[in-house]
Amino acid sequence: MKMKAGCSQLKSVLILIFNLRFYASYQLTELQVCELCSGTVLNGTAVGQFCSSSAGRIDGRCCLRNDNTSNPEHIIGLDLSNCSLSHVEDLQEASTALMIDLSLNPIVNISDTAFQGFIELNYIILPQDIVCPGGSTSWGKVEVKEGNRFCEGQKDMCNQTGQLSINCPENSLCAPYGPGFSECSCADNYHGYKCLREGEFPALQVFGPLGASTVVISFLLWVTQRRKAKSF
Repeated sequence: MKMKAGCSQLKSVLILIFNLRFYASYQLTELQVCELCSGTVLNGTAVGQFCSSSAGRIDGRCCLRNDNTSNPEHIIGLDLSNCSLSHVEDLQEASTALMIDLSLNPIVNISDTAFQGFIELNYIILPQDIVCPGGSTSWGKVEVKEGNRFCEGQKDMCNQTGQLSINCPENSLCAPYGPGFSECSCADNYHGYKCLREGEFPALQVFGPLGASTVVISFLLWVTQRRKAKSF
């Protein structure tokens, strides 16, 4: 009995430690993009004015949605201007941003997938020599002035959101997935490779045997551990 109690307590402690480490890691990851360079969002900047008009909350180089009922780390604005950035590769932590400022940086390259998944991005400021993500055709308005390139109004790369698209396989739906990107998902009642299979996904046939085998293996492990405990 003492051994069982000790194992149970050890298991609880390990679970608690794992949860705490996961939570700390999650918090660090969520805020890392806001600390890519020193300083904070200033009121007179484009992101600062946007944040003020949106009643947002400034945290480092980020403007966060000031709403306690939703994700407290929801980024709506990101100001990385004058940060000495030469490459832009991974900003996925700010994929919910509506506005991003990358001006006044010696940028020589932006990864083709840097803004993949940024479906809410509506305004981005770049050095004038850098093209808009996805190209000019991915934006409603592109303007170059005062040494910066302004990309405004991200276009829907599908024919129409939620409608069948020639860019997607038959029996699938197209949805925007960031500047110059779209993604396809199977229409109702279709599944499988290229959405060629009709009918509901056979969840019971696929996950039933897996669940049953998991239960059997768990039971065998329980019996084995129980026998070892009794032998002590």
